[in-house]
Amino acid sequence: MSGSVVVGLDIGGTSTRATALTLDGERLGTGRGGGGNPTSHGAERAAAELLTALRGALAGVDPARVRAGAIGLAGAGRLLADPAGRAAFDRAWHDAGLRCPYAVHGDALVAYASGTAAPDGTVLVAGTGAIAAEVRDLRLDRVADGHGWLLGDAGSGFWLGREAVRALLADLDAGRAPTPLGRQVLTDLLGAPDVAPRPRDTVDALIQAVTRRPPVELARLAPHVVAAAVAGEPAGTELITAAAGHLVTSVSRIRPAGATSPLVLGGGLLTGDTPLAAAVRVEAARRWPDAPLRSAGDGAAAAAWLAARDLPEVDDPVALHTRLVPTAT
Repeated sequence: MSGSVVVGLDIGGTSTRATALTLDGERLGTGRGGGGNPTSHGAERAAAELLTALRGALAGVDPARVRAGAIGLAGAGRLLADPAGRAAFDRAWHDAGLRCPYAVHGDALVAYASGTAAPDGTVLVAGTGAIAAEVRDLRLDRVADGHGWLLGDAGSGFWLGREAVRALLADLDAGRAPTPLGRQVLTDLLGAPDVAPRPRDTVDALIQAVTRRPPVELARLAPHVVAAAVAGEPAGTELITAAAGHLVTSVSRIRPAGATSPLVLGGGLLTGDTPLAAAVRVEAARRWPDAPLRSAGDGAAAAAWLAARDLPEVDDPVALHTRLVPTAT
């Protein structure tokens, strides 16, 4: 079994990670590229980053040993429906020396598989955006939110950043001094925490600073909200509490009360030691007290496991998960 190799890739908006593993769990190589999401970067650039990551992972591996591969990325359905995009990914796969087939999965499924081998459960991902999904037989079934910055992603990094700016604008409109969080937002967007003698001038400058940039860049303000909550600042704590409520509400739309299947938390806001992760865990434990609560782990390794499950020599997918995917907590 150890002669067979599987490759997994976890493609995000800011980085692309690849890993090559034997079925015995030996990690043969890893690779990294830049942002590889074809929706946000275009298919050709995304495929180039895919190739960079693949070449890193396969630097010491004979590509002929690779039996299967899988790619996890947001917007998988859009890639599969785009012949030009899929062709670009096919070329990158071929240029890396690979001749085996590969599958494309949504990033929510890969996040789920990085936290558990259970075929049925739920995953909640909160990073720049936010999405909840029900998993049945290791396939995405019902989905809640993931509607993007304009229509949804409630509780996400984008949502936290936007709400921090809105709270600051409300304070300025009312003639109130900015909170410490507001001053951080002012510094980030305008370069200094000062408010003009006529506060409306600062309001107008903030609006221009935000609207000149892509809306999703508001997500980079989320760490200020997290830091404010850690410091016990009411403005930050209130936003984190509201975000946690939105995220768990999204899960409750697709997960029955009292469900006992695993709930996997993924995305940078929920896998790190953040007040949002803590708040979501508390609320999730209250609503689903008998459900295992897991954290998403190595997405590239989880993608490799998804690829390996269908190989004829694999007779125990759960044991294979233990070997291939680092233990999730």
